[in-house]
Amino acid sequence: MAQLSTKIKLYAAANGVASVDFSSDVMLQDDSDGKGAYIKEWNLDIAEPTDTQLASYDTAATTTEANNVVISTRKTAYGSWEKQLEEIYDDGIDSWKTRIAKVKTDNPKN
Repeated sequence: MAQLSTKIKLYAAANGVASVDFSSDVMLQDDSDGKGAYIKEWNLDIAEPTDTQLASYDTAATTTEANNVVISTRKTAYGSWEKQLEEIYDDGIDSWKTRIAKVKTDNPKN
């Protein structure tokens, strides 16, 4: 199950809000009672979503979170852009392209 914050970001984006600041726009709280996180305070200029509306974003949020893990893994495998430029200079662009293609194949996005 996807995190509440990811579902809120998707809901906001679908309603014309480009970014959500979880320290001022939307405050979440988890009372450690087994019920999970909930919206404590809503300060966006769009309507606060219902539980049903948020639930409708679960699949997309799960995909987003999985892809974010893949992106992070790829960034680590790619190395810094400085290291990549050095690799291109030392080994040639074709060698670099082959390595990058393998990283993408080994770490596919959904």
